[in-house]
Parts: sequence; structure tokens; C-alpha cells
Amino acid sequence: MSHNTPSLLDRLSLNQETVRQWSLPELADGCARAGVRGVGLWRAPVQQFGVAAAARLIRDAGLRVTSLCRGGFFTAADPVERAAALDDNRAALDEAAALGTDTLVLVSGGLPPGSRDLPGARERVADALGELAPYAAERGVRLALEPLHPMYAADRCVVSTLAQALDLAERFPADRVGVVVDTYHLWWDDTVGAQIGRAGGAGSRLAAFQLADWVTPLPEGVLLGRGQLGDGSVDLRWFRERVETAGYRGPVEVEIFNPALWARDGAEVLAEIVQRVRTHVV
Repeated sequence: MSHNTPSLLDRLSLNQETVRQWSLPELADGCARAGVRGVGLWRAPVQQFGVAAAARLIRDAGLRVTSLCRGGFFTAADPVERAAALDDNRAALDEAAALGTDTLVLVSGGLPPGSRDLPGARERVADALGELAPYAAERGVRLALEPLHPMYAADRCVVSTLAQALDLAERFPADRVGVVVDTYHLWWDDTVGAQIGRAGGAGSRLAAFQLADWVTPLPEGVLLGRGQLGDGSVDLRWFRERVETAGYRGPVEVEIFNPALWARDGAEVLAEIVQRVRTHVV
């Protein structure tokens, strides 16, 4: 197993929200010091810092941006809201291109207020992908549709399984629309192994691979309940083996939203993550 260690750790990426307590310069410096070569960025702190300045900062630190979070929220039925969402996603694609990443992570959006029409909401996601895919291709960025755990279906993401994400993505060229495999959201699904295989191979749809664990009891406000690697129920190594068997050799991005981690020293958290990757993922 040890022969895999250098290649996997070389591909390791730290999502910015995992160490929210760090400023963008602290993130760049901390990752460079730890030998972690990739960072996943979020739009709000990048906008606050300045997109061009952020791109220079990351580049000068010898790092690369593995993904930008997030676009999406396509499910509004109101035409004005829908147009605003599409405009915001075009801006996100511009930002991704400026940062030098080829991956914009998309969270589809939930049901509009008062609606119970899941199929209709998913179809609006497909319509939005169709409108945005050519714009994304012009900028060298792939739209990466992320399925979220079903508990988010009502208010955040009507795409709950990798199969649903692939059903949408496969309407478009693979180099324009891919999917995200996030262990936190997909660990429970007994079809996920087969769906990872479906996503891989020639013309792979596997755009991003993200790691977090599922811990119980679930905290209040489940959005911030992701666990440190190895603390929960997810067979992280199994997921890593499945995506690699499917041909994925891209970044392995650790994305953990957890106030307990945010309260700690960022360098300590990152060192622990690297050790947990060695122990539970490699």
C-alpha cells in the first residue's frame, strides 16, 4: 500500500472551508509549508480578497486551485430569479477561469417555496446546464454537478444520488459537464460503486473527488456536521479505490465543515488531515 502514498499525497487538496479560520494568505502559506499542493476555494472569500489577487497569491505560493465552490441553485421557477441565477453562474465561471481551475462545483438548488415537484426542479437544472455549458467550454471550465445527501433535497439540492447527477450530466458532452463524488453525501448509497464505474472510463465524468466523514449523533444544523477523516462511518479507502479503478487521477480534496476544527490551530488541523489520509485513505 505504501507505494501509493506519494502519488496520493501529491494529489491532496485542502478545501478552504476546512480551515475557515485561515485567511487566504494563511491558507496559501500553510498549504505550501505542509507540502499540500492544491486548494479548493470558495467564491465569497475570494471575491472579498480580489479574484486577480487571489490567483496571484495561490500561483506565487506554488499551489494550484483544484476547484471553485460554488455555482448552481438553478431551480427557481420565477423567470427573473432564474435569469439572475444564470448570470451569477456566468460570473462564477469567469472567476474559475481567472483562478486557473477547470472545475466549478455546482449545487443544484432545492424546491421553490410551496413546490413539491422534484422532477420539474431537476428538469430546470438540466435546462440551466444546457444554457451554461457552451459558456463554460469557452472558458476551459467544466461544470461539476454535485449530488447531496437526500436530507438536503427540499432546500438545497434536488440531485440526491450519483445516478441522478449522471442522468443530467450525460445529456451534455463529458468535457463540459461532469460530476462530483463526495464521500459525505454518497456513502449510504448501495449503488454508488456501480455509478462511479458508470462515470469513469473513456470520456470520464469524474470531475472532482471530495473527502469527509459522517459522524453520529448528527449535530444540530447538519450542514456543519462533517467529520474529520476516520472519525465516522465512511469507508474512505473503498471510495478512493473505486474512483481510481474508474480511472480518476485528479485531486483528492478534503472538505470538512466542522466548527470544532475551525476552533483549532489551522496548521495542526492540516497536519492531522495529512496523517488521517495516510491512515484511512491510502
